[in-house]
Amino acid sequence: MPTPQTPPTSPPRLTRASAGTGPPAPVRAVHLGLGAFHRAHQAVYTMADPDWGVAAYTFRNADLPRTLTEQDGLYTLQVRGNGQPQAELVDSISRAHPGGDTERWLADLASPDVALLTLTITEAGYRTAGDGSAIDRVLAGLRGRHRAGGAPIALVPCDNLPGNGDVLREAMRGAAEGEDSTFRSWLEEHVSFVDTVVDRITPVAGEDDATTAARLTGFADHAPVVTEPFSEWLLAGRFPLGRPAWENAGARFVDDLAGYEQRKLWFLNGAHTLLAYTGPALGCATVDEAVRHPPLAALVESWWDTASRHASLPAEDLADYRDRLLRRFSSRGIRHRLLHIAVGGSEKLPARILPVLRAERSRLRLPEPAVAALAGWLIHLRDRDVVDPRADELVTLARSADGARPVVAALDAALADDRELITAVDDYVDHLRRSAV
Repeated sequence: MPTPQTPPTSPPRLTRASAGTGPPAPVRAVHLGLGAFHRAHQAVYTMADPDWGVAAYTFRNADLPRTLTEQDGLYTLQVRGNGQPQAELVDSISRAHPGGDTERWLADLASPDVALLTLTITEAGYRTAGDGSAIDRVLAGLRGRHRAGGAPIALVPCDNLPGNGDVLREAMRGAAEGEDSTFRSWLEEHVSFVDTVVDRITPVAGEDDATTAARLTGFADHAPVVTEPFSEWLLAGRFPLGRPAWENAGARFVDDLAGYEQRKLWFLNGAHTLLAYTGPALGCATVDEAVRHPPLAALVESWWDTASRHASLPAEDLADYRDRLLRRFSSRGIRHRLLHIAVGGSEKLPARILPVLRAERSRLRLPEPAVAALAGWLIHLRDRDVVDPRADELVTLARSADGARPVVAALDAALADDRELITAVDDYVDHLRRSAV
């Protein structure tokens, strides 16, 4: 008779009890914008200080906080390079909440035990207020904190915007214009705005990543995160009630972030945006595919050469950064989808591509990579499902018979009046389409 087969056992659900971790740390930080990047970046840095727990909120995804609650805030961080993936359990999220939990949100922001609020709300989130926006919710939380005694707090934006602390400060000032003078004075005197530069490539996890996480850890994780080995966090600003020991995980505190912001936005994010719009037009789906495509690889190198002419950091720093970026982009362990990067071009292009383009045009130069990025964006608006805060407007403009000019005008009126540039963009659209064929 055949030997009976023992049915395979499913791995236990990931919880603090099953993993043998201790109880959640007391909540001393709040995060707005719970998603993969926060869980691969700020939450990992905070884990280096076991005295600090995070209450994390999302206003986009009701399923994620429910899943994390069922897992006691635990999840698997899967780090993928060119070798075998590595995994660790992250335990710094003490509580996870949907955005509809307004009462809990207001209570957390009012608590004097909470010393800081970090945010990952995308670039667009800083330019809208009211109607339940992120800025509106932060204002409501600060208003409640002021009424509850007015303990100081640090606001730490972690989105890719130049001077993101100042951007958030101005957004809060604008949102608070109708508030009473006492609250506005408290906002100026007791709320600090910290500038940051954040960097870690974090693609969307797939079903196979949950399978890999279970194999690596022995636990069934329904909210795994996939990321690259590299991570960077630079900060400048005050923390009046203290902060976690983020430096224990490699964070750096500096006096001036301007050069680092510029480097990150132009070299990493700018190259990503360039590839996000030209790569799909030439049949590439991911960053690693695109940088192995010779014409696209040449465009990236040309873009970095062009940006280097206007960057403020020393040449040797930029050269080293370029070398590291090329290795990161080429990694086969990270399948970073170009169409995911292509989301929100109207917010990304002005910060990542246009500053270098303007500087070049002021010197009467016409940089091919910037032209290519705009041409690829035009093709994207015409041919694909567009996810952008200005999608309806931009798609209509792109699909008119007027070429590149009205789309470029939506970003920068002066550039739209540059006939040589507009002609070059229109011609490059034809070039990309011919190259694809």
